[in-house]
Amino acid sequence: MPAPTLHPYHPIIYVRGFAATSGEIEDTVSDPYMGFNIGSTRARRGWTGETQRFYFESPLVRLMGEHQYDDLYHDGLDKLDNTNEQVPYRCVVIYRYYDDASNIFGSGNTPPITHFAQGLSDLILKLQQRILASPDNIKNGVTAANFRVHLVAHSMGGLVCRAFLQNRSLGSDVARAAVDKVFTYATPHNGIDMRIVRNVPGWLPFGDIENFNRQHMARYLDLPPGSADVSVVQGFPPERIFNLIGTNPKDYRVLAGASAWAAGDASDGLVRIENATTHGPDANGQDVTSPRAFVHRSHSGYYGIVNSEEGYQNLTRFLFGKLRIDGVLDIDDITLPAEVDKHLKDGKQVKASYQLEVAVSIRGSQWQITRREMRENSAIFRTYDQLFPGVPGAIRLPDRRQSPHLFSVFLDPDKSVKASKSVSFAFDLRIMVPDYEVDGALFLKRHYEGSYILQRQILVEAFRDPNSPIGWSLKYGFQETNPGKPGITANSKLLVGGTGMSFDIPIEQKVRPGVTGTLRIEARPWS
Repeated sequence: MPAPTLHPYHPIIYVRGFAATSGEIEDTVSDPYMGFNIGSTRARRGWTGETQRFYFESPLVRLMGEHQYDDLYHDGLDKLDNTNEQVPYRCVVIYRYYDDASNIFGSGNTPPITHFAQGLSDLILKLQQRILASPDNIKNGVTAANFRVHLVAHSMGGLVCRAFLQNRSLGSDVARAAVDKVFTYATPHNGIDMRIVRNVPGWLPFGDIENFNRQHMARYLDLPPGSADVSVVQGFPPERIFNLIGTNPKDYRVLAGASAWAAGDASDGLVRIENATTHGPDANGQDVTSPRAFVHRSHSGYYGIVNSEEGYQNLTRFLFGKLRIDGVLDIDDITLPAEVDKHLKDGKQVKASYQLEVAVSIRGSQWQITRREMRENSAIFRTYDQLFPGVPGAIRLPDRRQSPHLFSVFLDPDKSVKASKSVSFAFDLRIMVPDYEVDGALFLKRHYEGSYILQRQILVEAFRDPNSPIGWSLKYGFQETNPGKPGITANSKLLVGGTGMSFDIPIEQKVRPGVTGTLRIEARPWS
């Protein structure tokens, strides 16, 4: 197990994204931090009504300032290459895999992604060796057995990490065992699709773009040939991979906006939302989706996903947090408007689909840690037939496999309210009124665009509790009845396997159209 005095502040290895042309590669290798040091400046309206500038210094600067990480550069040299320098355990390492493709530092020829994956393994082993050579690290309890690293990757960098972790022919099992968590920004885990050409072709010669072709990906990810879904993680716990997904294509200006047009509205300008997540079997063999968050950021650039406050907050809470909380909505029934219901009973064909919006805010912050909205093309989508499979006229039971997963939130007690030592967040949940279709025609009678079947803001607070099986007790409340104060003690029960606790919040809208169901909140210790 990791040394208690160090966990969870393990070395961070940053793996940058794709560079297509030789010019981009040379620009990349000329930057010591390969983009992890780039910040952004945005305009924001303050409480006074005046417009203010908001400065995000960069993930690297924030990790150094707030979590005491250090880089490995000293007197213009890399400490990893200088045996006279001690390498601190809490360090940020930049994996400079594009050096081999540079005309300055390498051959000028871009190696295959399998070469980059092998190099990541070599870097981890080298880092371990240098850290274990430091007397200070040994004094703090670092051993070969408890040495761990966090992998943080942007775009194609996430595929480099997955190739290393999944393909046993690439790299060392010792290096793989050292990986504690993986955080990916805007990684095309299931390839890149465009409007004109679905599944970027493997024969396209532009800058090794075949790395995003699913047939090619299946080979280096060690998945069965011809896999239609290459987002499957094998050999590494999918719950220890976090996917940060961008939902803003408009600010992605590569190729003068042509990339954003080709990727489509439901994308970050390059990677479609549906392709940016991973899943795989957990320890019990059950297929689970990796935790994820949605932020209104583009794939890269000054308004990109890496150099964003939302990205940094998700990153640090996933790496260093102590509690994970998930929200799932189990829908038991959705009623139709009276007029539509009458048409259904008269034997007419009625169709409806539902979009669910959710946004999560951490207490005391001015940003949302995840947001899914219809106008940003990221809302959760379910048809009535998905929620209630069956044939018209027959009794339909809800399909729990289609229960919308609303969020995964990681909370850090070190950022808690000092008086209560609690951690808390609020989430908005909305179900939009659908466009009903009766016998193939839109039914717009008494329809108001933007109306909701359900709209609630719910508060959740967690307290340290030595008497709880998981070390935490939970409260919740509703913003409209007790603003800012979750005052209802949750009637929690152990999850199957004892991995956490859960409690239910009944949801009932008796008016038509309305929804009846249960909001299920699950809390698990996180380390």
